[in-house]
Amino acid sequence: MNDTPLIAIVGPTASGKSDLGIALALRFDGEIVNCDSVQVYRGLNVATAKVPREERRGVPHHLIDIVEPAVNFTAVAWAERAREVIADIEARGKRAILVGGTGFYLRALATKFFDSPEIDESLRPRLQKIMERRGAEHLHRMLARVDPKLAAKFASKDWSRVTRALEVYFSSGQPLSRWQEHSPEEPTEFAERLRYFVLKPPREELYERINRRVDLMVERGLLEEIQSLIAAGVPPTAKAFSAHGYKRFVEYLLGQRTLESAIEQMKLDTRHYAKRQWTWWRAQKNTFWLEGFGFEEKVIAEANRIVEQLVARSE
Repeated sequence: MNDTPLIAIVGPTASGKSDLGIALALRFDGEIVNCDSVQVYRGLNVATAKVPREERRGVPHHLIDIVEPAVNFTAVAWAERAREVIADIEARGKRAILVGGTGFYLRALATKFFDSPEIDESLRPRLQKIMERRGAEHLHRMLARVDPKLAAKFASKDWSRVTRALEVYFSSGQPLSRWQEHSPEEPTEFAERLRYFVLKPPREELYERINRRVDLMVERGLLEEIQSLIAAGVPPTAKAFSAHGYKRFVEYLLGQRTLESAIEQMKLDTRHYAKRQWTWWRAQKNTFWLEGFGFEEKVIAEANRIVEQLVARSE
């Protein structure tokens, strides 16, 4: 059994995950495996922070631009591909380094999920709107009414797992806890290998970077990109457009808000998402918190030190 550590660079949007991932890949003969749920889509470039090929410093990147925007690409589908890619990288004597902010993708890699019912795809955006309007705690109260056993296990702000549980209930009429009893989740071979490096830059500095990034995306043609995708046949309701960088601008193009409102709401959405990402990682095991941005020398040095220790212990 392979017990070498599998490094995952995680944290909020705009925290410098890609910079740190490339630095570690260069230091430890690694290749990057994307675990960002928006970077998997072809044609979504401006708001996804994909590292341009000329800036990858020769480091191979995997699982970027692998599906069309209209595809409902799930965490389980990503995990299946990731297992194959990681196996190939390691078979060639290289180190796989996962980089991205989608915690549920990594949970799917570490967990064999139960046999779930078919999910009504219209539920996620509706539950998302409820959360935006009334908060994650309201979703948790909804879950407590229909599945109190599971609600007792989840933190009130654990919006991702709460939303998933509500989707299962409203799609099947049965609580998720009952599905799990009949088909319990099990850890995969990656569960004990994963080590999460969580970037935690100063909050106000991060929020400033988020705000600047949004303005820059608009300058670089975010609206034009969305218009081109819709003109090419991607429906405005596509799952890819539910991401923070696209959702509000799709609403603007549909006449549901002003451009100024779209810009400000995207900034707010992204800041709130950053807070939820930190909440997610606080609940995980095997985490190493790095105080600063991923492009800072002190952070890169600290990450190098930890990886060296982890590798030495596994040898």
